[in-house]
This record gives sequence, C-alpha cells and structure tokens, in this order.
Amino acid sequence: MTKKVVAWLTAILACAAFGAWAAEGVPPVRNLHKDGVAARAIHGAILLVLVEKGCVYCQHALDDFLIPMSRNRDYRRRLVMRRLKVSGKTNITDFDGRLVPAKTIAGRYGQQIVPAVVLLDSQGRLLGEPLVGLTTPEYYGLYLDQAIDAAVAKVRGQTPPP
Repeated sequence: MTKKVVAWLTAILACAAFGAWAAEGVPPVRNLHKDGVAARAIHGAILLVLVEKGCVYCQHALDDFLIPMSRNRDYRRRLVMRRLKVSGKTNITDFDGRLVPAKTIAGRYGQQIVPAVVLLDSQGRLLGEPLVGLTTPEYYGLYLDQAIDAAVAKVRGQTPPP
C-alpha cells in the first residue's frame, strides 16, 4: 500500500476510535421514561448531572469524576447516568412520556448553579439533596459516592450507609 492509503486508513480508524471513546461517558438525556424503566430493572437510581456549555466546573466534574465513574461496572449496576444541558433547546421525553423542554426538567429540581448532580428514583422523585457546585474538588468524589450510596439504598429499601 502507498503511504497515502496507509495515512487515510489510519485517520479513518483514529476517527472511529475517537467517536467510540467520545460516545462513552455520561450520555445526554433524551428519554427519562426509558431511563426510569432501566433504573427499575437494576433496582437503582438515575444520576442526572445538570451542566452548561462553557462551564469549566461542569467539565471538571465530568472529566475527573462522572465519566470515569460511568466506565466502572459497579456504578453501571446501580445507576443510569445522564447529562442535561440546562439551557438546551431540545425537548426531552419526561417520566410520564410527554415531551417537555430541557429547561423545564432542569427547573423542576430548582437548581440555579451548575454543575448539579441530582439523584432520582425511576419516577423522577429526588432521593436526597442535590450535590451542587464543585467547591471542594478534593472531597467531591467522596460526597458523590455518599450521595449515590444513600440514593441507591433508599431505592432498594435498605438502610443508608453511615
């Protein structure tokens, strides 16, 4: 093969690999009704992270905490993880099957500061206090794990860990 063909094939494979890698992580929310069904199937919770384009703290929370968590099988067994751009103009299928604007979903949980992580049951009810902002990155992972553990325990009818 010529160098040009090899270069093109390499570029195509790299783009395909990047696309697969980029699709990993915390997918955008599209259908909360289906997410609720998926959460019920695993007896788990829905983790909805509210973000905004250009938010450095949102990107930090995603890159350093939420995306690595989404690759971990233990979290996937307990959570359905989704990302919601709070000022998004798309319509989302709500828990009851109706299409609603993204900002309606974001407003429902009363969060004005991003990033905000809300943990929900399969019908969209809050399972605890939202984790708002990224004020202490050193402890964010701990706070996130504690919130997840408590939410999943609540869904499963267990006593939350101390």
